[in-house]
Amino acid sequence: MSLEKEVMHQMKEAMKSKDTIALEALRAIKSAILLEKTKQKDKELTSADEMKILQKLVKQRKDSAEIYRQQNRDDLAETELAQAAVIEKFLPTPLTPDEVELVVYNIIKEVGAASMKDMGRVMGIASKELAGKADGKMISEIVKKKLSE
Repeated sequence: MSLEKEVMHQMKEAMKSKDTIALEALRAIKSAILLEKTKQKDKELTSADEMKILQKLVKQRKDSAEIYRQQNRDDLAETELAQAAVIEKFLPTPLTPDEVELVVYNIIKEVGAASMKDMGRVMGIASKELAGKADGKMISEIVKKKLSE
């Protein structure tokens, strides 16, 4: 089932159960997908495009929650985190830092990277290979650590 169809199905379920938090998150996904479709008029969204959209939505929610926490608005932060959890259900299970480290290590060996000068090359390959499976910030930190050893 495509992401869009799955979101529509989940929206119906959320409406029936009167789950407002899930409904808001699902509407945000639907809106982001429609927006991206209108930008790419002539081509279909790939699963990689869909993953990028979902990751962006999760990151927005988590960033908002952090800002709300800093302003002592825990009630709003909890709502944002709950929505992020709903959106994360559509993403593949993320890799652990150890698994990411192993992938990065293999990429460094393949490319023959020896210093921080090679970080761009390693990051490019790692980002493509780990798209949707790991956070870009985590990938970057692990690449830096491995290249500076």
